[in-house]
Amino acid sequence: MADRRFPPLRDELVGIEPYGAPQLDVPVALNVNENPYPPSTRVVADVAAAVAEAAMTLNRYPDREFTELRKGLADYLNVSGGEGIGPDQVWAANGSNEVMLQLLQAFGGPGRTALSFAPTYSMYPEYARDAMTTWVAGRRHEDFSFDLDHAAALIAEHRPTVVLLPSPNNPTGTALPHAVIGTLCEAVARHDGIVVIDEAYAEFRREGTPSALELLPRYPNLVVTRTMSKAFALAGARVGYLAASPEICDALRVVRLPYHLSAVTQATATAALRHADELLANVAALRVERDSTVAWLRQQGFEVADSDANFCLFGRFDDRHAVWEGLLERGVLIRETGPDGWLRVSIGTAEEMAAFRAALLEVAR
Repeated sequence: MADRRFPPLRDELVGIEPYGAPQLDVPVALNVNENPYPPSTRVVADVAAAVAEAAMTLNRYPDREFTELRKGLADYLNVSGGEGIGPDQVWAANGSNEVMLQLLQAFGGPGRTALSFAPTYSMYPEYARDAMTTWVAGRRHEDFSFDLDHAAALIAEHRPTVVLLPSPNNPTGTALPHAVIGTLCEAVARHDGIVVIDEAYAEFRREGTPSALELLPRYPNLVVTRTMSKAFALAGARVGYLAASPEICDALRVVRLPYHLSAVTQATATAALRHADELLANVAALRVERDSTVAWLRQQGFEVADSDANFCLFGRFDDRHAVWEGLLERGVLIRETGPDGWLRVSIGTAEEMAAFRAALLEVAR
């Protein structure tokens, strides 16, 4: 009997493990940078009413231009670091992951290159791979600050059509100065590339740290992505979006799947935006908890990266996996990610962070 042969997987996918942080049932889950505060009953009721209304027409396809949602997102961005952003400059999809993939599908592809600088978000090379785009990873300085000279050399060598940079960076939490972003936009524009600044954690940035949205009028090849998963406490809704020139948004229409945002998703996100002030009310408390966590870790003798996000990267450990396992045994789940010797902890409630500190002290001893 002949061997059974399955449809041939692409060579570069053979043996690859699917992406995913551990989803474990633990008392304290601090591993995927979620907002620990769920939406209020008032927000839940409004979302439920909006979804119920949308359900009345589920026999019809949704508005493929998600017109109402784009207007709501533009209004929000104009009070969250931007100015003069119109609905025609906004695009949305099922999580910022899909937004990023669409950008690589539109501006990457065979014979083109995407560039980022490690340590950085671990999904970026997967977006590039899925869009059949060559992936190049540069490096940051030892303190995780951006090495502009190194970046300029790589851009000149590889001529990337897409540069992907989180700000605040994941997993380090460090933000990019405007001068760095502007210089990169100018360098990449020389060969018609785009610069994507991933602001998934922008709402958590410290006072005085600006948003890249401010630079959109100056650089037509700049894209700024955001998400409703983090500060908006809507990780389960899967809504990501971006602000860019109308021409870039138009290009994404070519690669998006038909009716890619369901009527239920649009209704949920639009209702949540009506309650932006309430949903974002806990951000200030999480900033305070983050800063106190950074200070406490440093007092205990750990190295900690400066953070403008809702997490912090700390180390260094000879065996970080043993520390991760020790915390898990005590009911605290954090993330084993970033450079070797470092761990990342999401910022939770005061009670959750107290449990993390107590567990870490036991493990460190």
